[in-house]
Amino acid sequence: MTDSNSRGSSTRVSRIIRASRPIVYQAFVDADAVLSWLPPDGMRGEMIDFEPRAGGAFSMSLVYLKTEHRVAGKTEEDRDTFQGRFVELARDEKIVQTVDFESPNPDLAGTMRITWTLKDVVSGTEVTCLCENIPPGIRPEDNEEGGRSSLAKLAALVE
Repeated sequence: MTDSNSRGSSTRVSRIIRASRPIVYQAFVDADAVLSWLPPDGMRGEMIDFEPRAGGAFSMSLVYLKTEHRVAGKTEEDRDTFQGRFVELARDEKIVQTVDFESPNPDLAGTMRITWTLKDVVSGTEVTCLCENIPPGIRPEDNEEGGRSSLAKLAALVE
């Protein structure tokens, strides 16, 4: 689902993961786990800083695996580097983060808010990712595609 407003676009993607909420939540607060599932297909992650606590900082780069890729990197041609904060960590329920991309492009400036919610369902956990205030230089369709890819990798990790 995509929504545009004056403060930036919003997207929401969900996936049911056949694992309990505590197992899924752990994959959000372990740096090695995050590196294995967060980078969308065609990218790998490099963790720079990771403090999974309310108010804690994190920083990482997503690096394109191929020299030729459809979308230019936000920070460098082959890289998206971002700084963030853990706004809220509600154990086994919700993770709220803010993210700022490092970029010389003003269309990629601004603070994006990402809310991950974990909800019990009969077959496991429904994980929903809501991205708000997406910078205008990021196509909502690309953001949704990246979110679906990350959720698929999260499922593969914990199922």
